[in-house]
Amino acid sequence: MTEAPVRTLLLWCPDWPVLAAELVDGVPATGAVAVLHANRVVACSEAARAEGVRRGLRKREAQGRCPRLTVVDHDPGRDARAFEPVAAADEGVATGVEVVRPGACALAARGPARYLGGEEVAAERIIEHVAQTCAVESQVGIADGVFAAGLAARDGRVVPPGGTPGFLAGLPVEALGRPALADLLRRLGVRTLGGFAALPAGDVLARFGFDGALAHRLAAGRDHRPLAVRRPPADLAVTADHDEPIDRVDAAAFAARALAERLHDRLAAHGLACTRLGIEAVTADGQELHRVWRHDGLLTAPAVADLVLWQLDGWLTGSAGRPGARPTRPTAGVIRLRLVPDGVLARADLQPGLWGETGEERERAHRALSRVQGLLGPEAVVTAVLGGGRSPDDQVRLVPWGDERLPARPGEPTGPVRVGELAGPARVGEPAGPARPGGLAGPVRAGGAEGSGGAARSGGAGGFDRSGGPARGGAASSGRGATAAVA
Repeated sequence: MTEAPVRTLLLWCPDWPVLAAELVDGVPATGAVAVLHANRVVACSEAARAEGVRRGLRKREAQGRCPRLTVVDHDPGRDARAFEPVAAADEGVATGVEVVRPGACALAARGPARYLGGEEVAAERIIEHVAQTCAVESQVGIADGVFAAGLAARDGRVVPPGGTPGFLAGLPVEALGRPALADLLRRLGVRTLGGFAALPAGDVLARFGFDGALAHRLAAGRDHRPLAVRRPPADLAVTADHDEPIDRVDAAAFAARALAERLHDRLAAHGLACTRLGIEAVTADGQELHRVWRHDGLLTAPAVADLVLWQLDGWLTGSAGRPGARPTRPTAGVIRLRLVPDGVLARADLQPGLWGETGEERERAHRALSRVQGLLGPEAVVTAVLGGGRSPDDQVRLVPWGDERLPARPGEPTGPVRVGELAGPARVGEPAGPARPGGLAGPVRAGGAEGSGGAARSGGAGGFDRSGGPARGGAASSGRGATAAVA
């Protein structure tokens, strides 16, 4: 615990759950709005407060006081997502921002105050920047510690250095945000934070426990922890602009190799590895193309180059507006290429196989199926996933190769299909057939034409087990069909 609280600047957005409902769901915050959790009001708009609605009221009582009240369910995820632009705008003025809760963020006041010429000037600059960037009204409070700064922000006050204990002394014990403790203190005759702070710390710990001791420190103006600032994530994406539009596969190969090396070097500098890669392209006509590739292991620089090349090949050699399974070819060449590592993890978290790598057969098969997806689209190669359900149609779900293998329904199959029995391959123009009871994993098929012998070779190992791995003796098919199924 720190004995000298840091001079803290806290940005507070009043009635943030109501504002988040307006920003995300379009509920007008200027009307009478109440956010409910467990049938009680947790936040309400200014118009609702004018009608007598208060926090803690039950839904029926709140609607009785304000018949035109709009009720919104409490959604912490919505509040957090809507507050992220506000926190980012705060970071645009000063670094080291800690999100206390959705609707409030704090930072050390010393840096922006010295840079901008004073604490009051820094507060005004941050309020103005947030209003211009996010169109959100906010208030700023500055005091010694996060707790005191949050209370000062409700009045827009700047508490002088060293004056925090005096500022807190006259506030009621309800300001602690602990209703049970505040009720007990009032019954004991303690009504203000100053009276609570005057009690001996040892007696408070013995009578009220650890949480009471923390509240006692807050009432005395001594924060129980320093600021836990967040670090903005590093920008790992790489971009390449081309003066001459890329409209040939050989030019695409050169661009893919150079960009893949840059991405690999940037990830290696941060000790990261990529497991999900986003490929974005912009054509000379302004058309934007985007595709996400998933990999279950380490994406090396050559593997990234292959993925980018296959995707560009699929885009550049697509159909020219003809109906069919292949994607439509862009109307112009690619002038901007961007690689976004959508899923990263530390290199230490990548576990190799029992005897070293995950296996050459598995890697070759993955490259072959990814090549088919690059030419025909991600839905062209699918694999079966078993889950709960009564009938085989309910138990089997076909997912694109490389996507997360999540069942449609949780639980084990309850019908005639058991673990290890997979669905048959899907064909062009046909829905996926039911699972084959007692059958083995079927081959990979690209729904249209098959090569001689029932399978068209693609330069890699073929059959796959239920977990997406290779099975010996199979053959991967990459014929010119539209849909392939990996059983």
